[in-house]
Amino acid sequence: MAKCEICNKSVKTGHRISITRSQISRRANRVWKPNIKKVRIVQNGTAKTISICTHCLRANKVTRAS
Repeated sequence: MAKCEICNKSVKTGHRISITRSQISRRANRVWKPNIKKVRIVQNGTAKTISICTHCLRANKVTRAS
């Protein structure tokens, strides 16, 4: 599943709205997916692969394994 193991960011749902003449005429279901990457990290001295969002990755919330 598309979910960050650090911040628990996951799929969000809502409506795509078509607006004509200043009124909402149609609604269509829509899904917003987070930008999830599989990354090897170092945890307790061992390498481990986790799914992490790019926001947590850029914020250096984990130590990457080389």
